[in-house]
Amino acid sequence: MKAPLVAAALQPSDPATATAPGGVRLQLLDTFELWCEGETVALRKSAQRLLAFVALKRHPVLRPYAAGSLWTLSNERHACASLRSALWRLRRCGESIVETAGQQLRLGSGVRVDYHEVEATARRILEGRDGDALEFDSQVLRAELLPDWYEDWVLIERECYRQLRLGALDVLTERLVNVGRLDEALTVGLSALECEPLRESAHRTLVRIHLEQGNASEAIRQYRFCRRLLRSHLGVAPSEQMNELMRRL
Repeated sequence: MKAPLVAAALQPSDPATATAPGGVRLQLLDTFELWCEGETVALRKSAQRLLAFVALKRHPVLRPYAAGSLWTLSNERHACASLRSALWRLRRCGESIVETAGQQLRLGSGVRVDYHEVEATARRILEGRDGDALEFDSQVLRAELLPDWYEDWVLIERECYRQLRLGALDVLTERLVNVGRLDEALTVGLSALECEPLRESAHRTLVRIHLEQGNASEAIRQYRFCRRLLRSHLGVAPSEQMNELMRRL
């Protein structure tokens, strides 16, 4: 799938693009949303957590493992009962959303997940395998994975995805600079900085873009902003790479 098509498919406000006719689509970026047959499906929190857990694992998981991970404060019997209840609620949707095979659970083969698609595109960008990377809508990479969820299994996945998308944004910005599309590079670079204000590589790229555009005052302003953030939050100074870049002035 080409990157622009992925980007177009990730607009949660549009039911027509949220899922293909007769399909099931799960949204995990920015918020949790389940679409079946073009309609949103309301789920209780327990069913949402189970569906998200199985989707993030990407491989079959054992029932006891899922129950123990999702209902950590319950004993084994109550955790397994809660799991059965959540599965029952998912089956009421009338679709094979979570498939069961003995003791194993896995995401239904027909369920499309926005997170899986964006993650795959980000990996292709990092590996240089996406020929349409420069036309990719970088705004999609600004979306965070289930930002209001705080379970450990979400936090670990979220951090991995954060590093992946920041790396992809850095690569996109660099490629746009190399082909002279500086205004677009500036937009993507600012997106990366918004995702992580303390990432010096993002500041460094923005300084480079301002210098390429001949905007010395903007480059100095960006450098000073970076220096202030690093000192106040981390107690460190800009790297020698950043200082060498500023010596061009």
